[in-house]
Formats: sequence, C-alpha cells, structure tokens
Amino acid sequence: MKSRGDLIERYNIDVGTLGDGDHKMKCPQCQPPHDPKDRPLSVTIRGDDIVFKCHHCDFAGGSGGKNKVIPIVRQSVPVQAKKPTDFVLKYFSSRRISANTVNAFKIHTKDQKWIDFPYNPTPQNTADNIKSRTTDKQFKQSKGAKKSLYNYLAVKDAKTVIWVEGEMDVLSCYEAGIQAVTTLPDGAPADARFKENDKRFEPLQTHPLDKCEKLIIFVDRDSAGQNLRKELLHRFGKAICWYVECPADCKDANDVLVKHGAAMLSRIITDAKPYPVDGLYQAGQYRSQVADLYHGNYSKPVKIGLDGLDDIYQVQKGTFHCVTGVPNHGKSTFLDQCLVQLAKREGWRFAMFSPEHSVPMHIRRLSQIVQEKHFDEGFVGRMTEDEMHSAVQWINGHFHFIETKEHTPNVQKLLEIAQGAVMKYGVNGFVIDPYNEVDATRSGSYREDEHIRDFISRCKRFCRIHDVVIWIVAHPKKMQKNPQTGEYEAPTAYDISGAAHWHNQSDAVLVVHRDFDNDSVRVITRKIREQGFYGKIGEANFVYNFKKCVFEPKQNEYE
Repeated sequence: MKSRGDLIERYNIDVGTLGDGDHKMKCPQCQPPHDPKDRPLSVTIRGDDIVFKCHHCDFAGGSGGKNKVIPIVRQSVPVQAKKPTDFVLKYFSSRRISANTVNAFKIHTKDQKWIDFPYNPTPQNTADNIKSRTTDKQFKQSKGAKKSLYNYLAVKDAKTVIWVEGEMDVLSCYEAGIQAVTTLPDGAPADARFKENDKRFEPLQTHPLDKCEKLIIFVDRDSAGQNLRKELLHRFGKAICWYVECPADCKDANDVLVKHGAAMLSRIITDAKPYPVDGLYQAGQYRSQVADLYHGNYSKPVKIGLDGLDDIYQVQKGTFHCVTGVPNHGKSTFLDQCLVQLAKREGWRFAMFSPEHSVPMHIRRLSQIVQEKHFDEGFVGRMTEDEMHSAVQWINGHFHFIETKEHTPNVQKLLEIAQGAVMKYGVNGFVIDPYNEVDATRSGSYREDEHIRDFISRCKRFCRIHDVVIWIVAHPKKMQKNPQTGEYEAPTAYDISGAAHWHNQSDAVLVVHRDFDNDSVRVITRKIREQGFYGKIGEANFVYNFKKCVFEPKQNEYE
C-alpha cells in the first residue's frame, strides 16, 4: 500500500499491517525522552488514508489517496432514551438520589447490569459520550465519542464551579441544590506526576471553563483524589481555587449526602475555604505579632555602646547593613569594634568572612580591641602574653572565621557556611568584608546590577529566616575630591561599585570617613529603613586612640 510506504519515507512511521481503526504508537519525533511505555502518537487508518498526531509534541500529518491530513472527528453518540427502570431507581435511592435527579440527567439502563450516564444529552437524543457503570464499579465509555465534562452545559458560563470526582458526586450536589458542578469522564490520575498532555484532561481543551472565577475542589480523600487536586491546582492556579473540608467520616460528596443529608452537603460547599497562595497572607495571620508590637513584646534593637553612635545607629535582628567608605579610612576596624562591643554587651556571636587579611591577622586586630592594647613589639604598654592568650580565648567564644583556601566562594556557598554557624554555634551576625572578594561570576546576559540585586535579596532572605544581622563592607567606585581641600568627600551608597541597589535594598547604610582637617573619623548613617525604631539619619564623630587601639567619641572642644 503506497500510503504506508509514504509514511515510512516521509515521517519514519511504520504502521506495518495494522488494519482500519484508531491505533497508538511511539512518536519518532519526541521519544525518547518520554516514558518508553508511552504511546502518544494517535494513528487513524481508513483504507489508504492515514492520519496521525502526537499528543506530546503535536507532530501531525497524513498520507493517502488525496495526500492530505484527514481530521480526526469525535462523534456524538445516540442516547437510548428509556425511562429509568425500577432497578436504576432502587439503586439511586440507596444513595439518596431522587428519581427527579435521575430523570433530569437522563440516566437509563438497557439491562439489569449497566447504568448509562449521558454526557450533555441533547433534545435530539444524542450526547457527547455515554459512560456506563455497574453497581460494583465496573466502567466503560462509548468508543470514539467526544471527550467532554459531565454536566458541561451547567458550568460552561458559571463563575463559580464545583469540581468533584465522579458522576455520582455531581448528582449528589444537584440533590443539594447545587447545579454548577462537573467532573471528568476518566476519573482521577493514579500517577502524581503532572503531564501536560494527559488525555484525561482533553475535555478542558474542547470544553473550556473560560468564565470560571472560583473553582471549588471537592475530591476524594484517597491518593488518586489528591493527585487530581494537585493537577487542578496546577492547571487553574491557586488564586481561584477553594477547597471543601469534608466531615471526618466521609470520603466524597455522595458520602456526605448519605450520612448527613443535603443540607450538610450544601453547607460544607458554601463554607469552602481558599487555598493559601504562597507568599500571600491576611492581616489576621499576624494578629499575635501585631499585639506583641503594641505591648512591646518583641526583640528590641540593641545599642553598640558608643556615645553619639547609639543616638543614630542601633542594630535590629533580621536586617541587612551596608558599610562603605574610602579605602584605609578605618571602616573594617570600626566595624570590628562594633562587633566586639555587641559581644561584650549582648553576648552576641559572629561568623566572619574577611579574606583581605589572614585569620591570624584578623584575630590580632580583634585582640587589640578587646584588650585596648597593642599586640606588636615596640609599643609602650604592649599586651602581655597572658593578655594575648586571654583575648584569643575570649574571641574563640564569640567569633568564627570562614576561610576557603581552594577557591573564591560565591554567595550561595557563604550562606551555606553561615547557616551551619547559626545552627551549630547560634551566631547572631555574619560579616562579609569586602563584597568584591565574593565570586561574582554570572552569565553573559546577567548584568552587574542584576547580580547585585540577587546577591542582596539572598542575604536579606537569610537574615529574615535565621533572625541574624548581615554586615557587608562594600568599596565605593566613584570617589570625588573636594577641589578646595584635595581630600575625598564622604561617599554615599550610590557611590558603591555596581548599582543603586546597595542604598535601595539595605536596611541601614553606614559610612566611615576620616576627616583629616578636624582630626576625626565621621560615622554617617546614610539610610535607616525604620527611622525612630533603630536609628535615624545623622552623624557621630570619633577619634582613633592609637594608644588604646580603639575609636572613642570626640569630645566637643567647648566641653
């Protein structure tokens, strides 16, 4: 047969000696990667005319006498319009479904075994499909019939639709006065894996619920019912989906009707609740936290313990802070002193990533702040060896150091290590000093500002989840000199290399700037997100006491 050879030559489809009818085959275009057991290619043979379509990849075509695609048309089926027998009525009565409901849906039987459910019957005694069942749950459908939703005429224009699992549940809801209810002809999926082209959902393509604004899902409690629920949530979206809380002694709508009556069934559907949308909450869910705020029962901002600074800058857990300043103006040393103060006053612990200095050199600097004495030889009042060991012992209880010798870590790796420090040691703060020592590798299409935005967002999410503070030291790129003094102006967060995200996304921005003319160090708060709660925009002045190796508040010359 010429058409069969043409299929092999043109499409690599070999139908062999298959006879007339509808057949399932593997698709030469998309298999693999699909399950090797799948047969997604539908092939219809009518003599010399052959057409095919894949329900995975939409690969389609045909061959034959006219060498054109012959559309596969699903046919309506005739309805044997007979009154329901006593056998039918007795069965439905046992399920508390009335004769009026049975007649309304044109349910009938041709024998004493199979009960026929017409799908969308017409006055012309046709239907999209007829699904038949026995009382012991054997099922069959009309071959080659249209795939449609049960009771589609009642739901196609409805804004609120109840979705149940099976024709019996549709009838049960109808008994309870609810008409806009539907179900699939092929039941619930046994497999929990979502498949875009699952044939059981074909009715949604041919019979769409375009007007639906609220979908109430009322499916069985078993695993197949829960798989169906997941599929419906995926296809319609959680935003419009609601769920029914079924009584504990019931598994579906008909169970509720039989055990509790129509009024109860109507009530639990009316009382359906919306599925929670990820990331979307109502004010009532925060009632206790708001009450805690009102009564002052919350984690208070903590002060550093430095006169002047405490008035403009305090530290609140769960926040992200950016520290910037001209190189060699003392920002790292000042930040270290703030951390030592927090450790002494509040008992805080910290994880430190500071690769510009070796860990021993960093401990040296911290030791000087702890003992307020020089570490090195040649200085008057140098700390003793015992004082050095004492300082190291104290630092050991409050500071943990991140050192990656093999490679430059990215933000994901650093946050993984920091998470371990939180879980194992209960650290309260995490320091990255400086930002440009973090691996910033990105794809060619990923701009620097996009990378920084993602970096800060990850850090802030980490702060909120673990209730810690992150300090990032970031160097300015744009540095302007004062034309009169020749000294650099104090930078802002907008001067930091990369993007304005440093200012926009940070909860606090701190600038440490040496003022050579006044022999002082200015600490400027460029941004405090919650002003009045943990600080305000302002400035504090310090001098560096070289003898004691710490910053001290600068006294007003008139005091």
